[in-house]
Amino acid sequence: MGRAVLSGPAPAAETGPAAAAAPPSPFVPAEANVAELTGRAIAIGILFGVIFGASTTYLALRAGLTVSASIPIAVLAISLFKRLGSSTILENNIVQTIGSAGESIAAGVVFTLPGFLFLSRDLATGESVGRPYFGYWTILTLALVGGVLGVLMMIPLRRSLIVKEHAALPYPEGTACAAVLIAGERGGSFARTAYHGLGFAFVYALLQKIFRVIAETPTLALRQTNRFLPSAVLAADITPEYLGVGYIIGPRIAGVLVAGGVLASFGLIPLLAFLTPPDAIARQLVKLGYLASLSTGGGAGGWNPATHTFSDMATAVYRAYVRQIGAGAVAAGGLITLVKTLPTIASSFKDSVASLRQRDSARVGQLRTERDLPITFVLVGAAILVIIVALLPFVPGPGIGSKLLLGLLIVVFGFFFVTVASRIVGLIGSSSNPISGMTIATLMGTCLVFVGLGWTGDAYQPMALCVGGMVCIAAANAGATSQDLKTGFLVGATPRAQQIGLLIGVVTASVVVGVTVRVLDHGSAHLIGSNTYPAPQATLMATLIKGLLAFNLDWQFVAVGAALAVTVELCGVGALSFAVGAYLPLATTAPIFVGGLVRAFADRSARRQGATTTPEEAELGAGNLFATGLVAGGAIAGVTVAFLTLKESWARIIAGLSLEHGLTGQLGPGGYQVLGLIAFGAMGATLYKVSRGRGSQDSNLLPPAS
Repeated sequence: MGRAVLSGPAPAAETGPAAAAAPPSPFVPAEANVAELTGRAIAIGILFGVIFGASTTYLALRAGLTVSASIPIAVLAISLFKRLGSSTILENNIVQTIGSAGESIAAGVVFTLPGFLFLSRDLATGESVGRPYFGYWTILTLALVGGVLGVLMMIPLRRSLIVKEHAALPYPEGTACAAVLIAGERGGSFARTAYHGLGFAFVYALLQKIFRVIAETPTLALRQTNRFLPSAVLAADITPEYLGVGYIIGPRIAGVLVAGGVLASFGLIPLLAFLTPPDAIARQLVKLGYLASLSTGGGAGGWNPATHTFSDMATAVYRAYVRQIGAGAVAAGGLITLVKTLPTIASSFKDSVASLRQRDSARVGQLRTERDLPITFVLVGAAILVIIVALLPFVPGPGIGSKLLLGLLIVVFGFFFVTVASRIVGLIGSSSNPISGMTIATLMGTCLVFVGLGWTGDAYQPMALCVGGMVCIAAANAGATSQDLKTGFLVGATPRAQQIGLLIGVVTASVVVGVTVRVLDHGSAHLIGSNTYPAPQATLMATLIKGLLAFNLDWQFVAVGAALAVTVELCGVGALSFAVGAYLPLATTAPIFVGGLVRAFADRSARRQGATTTPEEAELGAGNLFATGLVAGGAIAGVTVAFLTLKESWARIIAGLSLEHGLTGQLGPGGYQVLGLIAFGAMGATLYKVSRGRGSQDSNLLPPAS
């Protein structure tokens, strides 16, 4: 969910003349022998996969959102190859194919696997029963299995979905990326803007995270005794990545996200803080594991057993009640999205199975542009994945038999939802790929199988999460893979070469994402699940598993959240975006909304000047490219600082560089926060100026539609 990428209007699904229309001629003819899967293309693709995989993991953990990597990588690849000499369009395509795998793998991993930390607690250790499985090798294995499964399942589906139904399934992101590659001779001007954004964000982030010149989270907190809004908090994490995300997703989605946060921070938290006694809140925190006991101080909100008060009532109420309400809203929003796409899901699965049956025994694989990896590779590969899941000791399960069942469920659910995900993103774009809803459906189906087998103990919760996690990764990667294959189809790539590149990208991304998740979690400190890295989707998945298998879910709060999601959907607003906003802290969604406002003002200014752009042209505009640089630069700086603070000696050196104490002494705490807001405002003004500058006309470089 939440993938901030281009999505044009959704065309109607067609199976008649449109679907049967003759395929367009590729940019590179099938007869041409052009350099493609070269060593330098693989190396640069891996490099970009490392960068965007790590930065996307960081962003997904913090905001629950990801941004599309294909177009930025294509732009940067063209620029880099120009500096290295020259390249072919097919080499550039391989670079973006390998590099963009990091985004989908990161999304699938982050949206599910941190849930290991939030499952039922072991009474003996006080830790989650999934904690032993939240290690690097387990994350790496599950990411590899899910990612490879997504690629393998798309190999036999490519010809039917990408080629035969090219008119019915436009795959908007893939089409836009093909346009970028075809316009590659002017790619340097594109890349310059993205590089400027990256550099700007990196310097800003260093001033904020290392030198502490810029406050990270300016906050206005009202007291519990306030007559109107007790314990209400207005805060904003004024980071470049949030501003960039807001600009990319636009004012509509950003507004819906912040609306959920406003309801939680200025509605639910003040109301619950006023009506609920502190002792009742503390008991709820003990039940959820956020507080050791009523007689023990600390925990979420800073409980004081002597005075029976909280030092931070807003955080206490948020952890005790609002997160569960938000989880219910996200679950209902995901299911609503899934139900709305059921007609597409049913027809997609039916059409894809029928197309597989109709494949000619004499495959049309003689032309370069029609050579896929063989179907035997797919079957053997799927069997090997099941065996890997069954034999590896760090995959949850009491024995080989139970793990074989896991592998079977993964393949069955995986094939179904890979097919569904590919067709959905082909119709309405990757931003509407309901992977959260598909994962929820997978978890519900898996838990029902477990209940039928009598597997309802806490020990089976990690097993259920494994199935949901790998299917989520497979579905996310299938959507991205489909867009890449569409790009290759339009530019004249060799499918076999792309499929090999996709597998290389999956391996690279899995290695990087696993390392990044463990580093950001800071070992036993477990920052994932805190306000620093809320990981909303993963928390939701764990909450659902506990409710279905352990029967300890507070259904009354979940039901309130579900009712909110249904109400918002009935009002014509996207329930899932609103629900995620209600779950995330307002500090996260507020700066995203500011980025959306910058986009709104820039678009209004363009309309007043009579400028008209298509969605594809907007994707290549200077504002979007600069915002992409802000996201990448801020995220890269965040990951870099996280790595540097792993060692205590390095952490002390970085702490010694902080200027926060001196600035606070001179300006006061309020003045220091105002200084941060001024810096954030200057960054927003820069983004607006870039979006309206001469670089915004680069979108005219798009090739004419054929």
